[in-house]
Amino acid sequence: MDFKPEYIERLAKIITDNGLTEISMEDGEQAITIRKDIPEVVVGASAPVVPAAPAAQAASPVIEQAEVKSEPAQKGKAITSPMVGTFYMAPSPEAAPFVEIGSEVEVGDVICIIEAMKLMNEIKSEEAGKVVKICVKNGDPVEFGQVLMYVE
Repeated sequence: MDFKPEYIERLAKIITDNGLTEISMEDGEQAITIRKDIPEVVVGASAPVVPAAPAAQAASPVIEQAEVKSEPAQKGKAITSPMVGTFYMAPSPEAAPFVEIGSEVEVGDVICIIEAMKLMNEIKSEEAGKVVKICVKNGDPVEFGQVLMYVE
Protein backbone atom coordinates (compact mmCIF):
# COMPACT_ATOMS: atom_id res chain seq x y z
CA MET A 1 0.00 0.00 0.00
CA ASP A 2 1.36 3.41 -0.93
CA PHE A 3 0.60 6.36 1.29
CA LYS A 4 -1.25 8.62 -1.11
CA PRO A 5 -1.40 12.41 -0.68
CA GLU A 6 -5.10 12.21 0.23
CA TYR A 7 -4.29 9.73 3.00
CA ILE A 8 -1.48 11.93 4.32
CA GLU A 9 -3.80 14.96 4.28
CA ARG A 10 -6.39 13.01 6.30
CA LEU A 11 -3.72 12.09 8.87
CA ALA A 12 -2.67 15.75 9.07
CA LYS A 13 -6.31 16.75 9.64
CA ILE A 14 -6.58 14.18 12.44
CA ILE A 15 -3.55 15.77 14.11
CA THR A 16 -5.05 19.25 13.84
CA ASP A 17 -8.59 18.29 14.88
CA ASN A 18 -7.44 16.34 17.95
CA GLY A 19 -4.66 18.64 19.17
CA LEU A 20 -1.98 16.01 18.54
CA THR A 21 1.65 16.80 17.75
CA GLU A 22 2.59 13.53 16.05
CA ILE A 23 1.00 10.50 14.43
CA SER A 24 2.66 7.33 13.07
CA MET A 25 1.21 4.65 10.83
CA GLU A 26 2.71 1.35 9.68
CA ASP A 27 1.54 -0.95 6.90
CA GLY A 28 3.78 -3.95 6.44
CA GLU A 29 7.21 -2.64 5.51
CA GLN A 30 6.03 0.94 5.01
CA ALA A 31 5.78 3.48 7.78
CA ILE A 32 4.92 7.16 7.96
CA THR A 33 5.26 9.67 10.78
CA ILE A 34 3.70 13.12 10.59
CA ARG A 35 4.74 15.76 13.11
CA LYS A 36 3.01 19.06 13.62
CA ASP A 37 5.45 21.97 13.46
CA ILE A 38 4.89 23.79 16.73
CA PRO A 39 5.95 27.46 16.89
CA GLU A 40 8.63 28.19 19.50
CA VAL A 41 6.23 30.32 21.56
CA VAL A 42 3.83 27.39 22.03
CA VAL A 43 6.64 24.99 22.94
CA GLY A 44 8.10 27.49 25.40
CA ALA A 45 4.70 28.21 26.88
CA SER A 46 3.92 24.57 27.56
CA ALA A 47 7.42 23.54 28.62
CA PRO A 48 7.38 25.20 32.08
CA VAL A 49 3.96 23.74 32.85
CA VAL A 50 4.73 20.07 32.19
CA PRO A 51 8.45 19.30 32.61
CA ALA A 52 9.26 21.98 35.18
CA ALA A 53 6.42 21.06 37.54
CA PRO A 54 7.93 17.76 38.79
CA ALA A 55 11.37 19.35 39.18
CA ALA A 56 9.86 22.33 40.99
CA GLN A 57 7.91 20.03 43.30
CA ALA A 58 11.03 18.01 44.04
CA ALA A 59 12.96 21.20 44.79
CA SER A 60 10.22 22.77 46.92
CA PRO A 61 11.08 21.09 50.23
CA VAL A 62 14.73 22.14 49.90
CA ILE A 63 13.79 25.74 49.10
CA GLU A 64 11.26 25.87 51.92
CA GLN A 65 13.79 24.46 54.40
CA ALA A 66 16.39 27.01 53.33
CA GLU A 67 13.85 29.82 53.72
CA VAL A 68 12.73 28.62 57.13
CA LYS A 69 16.33 28.39 58.34
CA SER A 70 17.47 31.74 56.91
CA GLU A 71 14.42 33.94 57.59
CA PRO A 72 14.75 34.29 61.38
CA ALA A 73 18.40 35.40 61.10
CA GLN A 74 17.74 37.64 58.07
CA LYS A 75 17.25 41.34 58.56
CA GLY A 76 14.71 43.27 56.54
CA LYS A 77 11.48 42.46 54.78
CA ALA A 78 11.28 39.71 52.20
CA ILE A 79 10.24 40.50 48.64
CA THR A 80 8.71 37.36 47.19
CA SER A 81 7.93 36.18 43.69
CA PRO A 82 4.33 36.79 42.62
CA MET A 83 4.54 34.00 40.01
CA VAL A 84 6.39 30.97 38.70
CA GLY A 85 9.02 31.79 36.09
CA THR A 86 12.65 32.63 35.42
CA PHE A 87 14.36 35.38 37.45
CA TYR A 88 16.38 38.05 35.64
CA MET A 89 18.29 40.82 37.39
CA ALA A 90 18.54 43.08 34.31
CA PRO A 91 16.39 44.01 31.30
CA SER A 92 18.94 42.39 28.94
CA PRO A 93 22.16 40.37 29.25
CA GLU A 94 24.31 43.45 28.48
CA ALA A 95 22.43 45.84 30.79
CA ALA A 96 23.26 46.68 34.38
CA PRO A 97 21.12 44.95 37.03
CA PHE A 98 18.06 46.75 38.34
CA VAL A 99 19.39 46.43 41.90
CA GLU A 100 22.45 45.12 43.70
CA ILE A 101 23.22 44.54 47.36
CA GLY A 102 23.34 48.00 48.91
CA SER A 103 21.01 49.59 46.33
CA GLU A 104 18.36 51.95 47.69
CA VAL A 105 14.85 51.21 46.40
CA GLU A 106 11.56 53.03 46.69
CA VAL A 107 8.07 51.55 46.56
CA GLY A 108 7.27 50.95 42.90
CA ASP A 109 10.88 50.71 41.67
CA VAL A 110 11.51 47.81 39.25
CA ILE A 111 13.79 45.35 41.05
CA CYS A 112 13.85 42.42 38.60
CA ILE A 113 12.05 40.67 35.76
CA ILE A 114 10.34 37.30 35.92
CA GLU A 115 9.79 35.60 32.58
CA ALA A 116 6.67 33.48 32.53
CA MET A 117 5.33 31.90 29.34
CA LYS A 118 7.64 34.04 27.18
CA LEU A 119 6.31 37.25 28.79
CA MET A 120 8.70 39.53 30.66
CA ASN A 121 7.03 40.73 33.88
CA GLU A 122 8.62 43.65 35.72
CA ILE A 123 8.55 43.08 39.46
CA LYS A 124 8.27 46.25 41.51
CA SER A 125 9.32 46.74 45.10
CA GLU A 126 6.58 46.87 47.68
CA GLU A 127 9.09 48.07 50.28
CA ALA A 128 11.36 51.11 50.50
CA GLY A 129 14.90 50.72 51.82
CA LYS A 130 18.25 49.16 51.07
CA VAL A 131 18.67 45.75 49.40
CA VAL A 132 20.58 43.65 51.95
CA LYS A 133 20.42 40.22 50.32
CA ILE A 134 19.55 38.79 46.90
CA CYS A 135 18.46 35.18 47.30
CA VAL A 136 18.21 34.13 43.64
CA LYS A 137 20.82 34.00 40.89
CA ASN A 138 20.26 35.49 37.46
CA GLY A 139 18.51 32.96 35.21
CA ASP A 140 17.30 30.73 38.06
CA PRO A 141 13.75 29.37 38.06
CA VAL A 142 11.55 30.75 40.85
CA GLU A 143 8.29 29.64 42.36
CA PHE A 144 5.30 31.59 43.61
CA GLY A 145 6.06 32.99 47.06
CA GLN A 146 9.81 32.25 46.89
CA VAL A 147 11.95 34.94 48.53
CA LEU A 148 13.78 36.96 45.86
CA MET A 149 15.53 39.46 48.09
CA TYR A 150 15.44 41.26 51.41
CA VAL A 151 15.04 45.03 51.83
CA GLU A 152 15.89 46.72 55.14
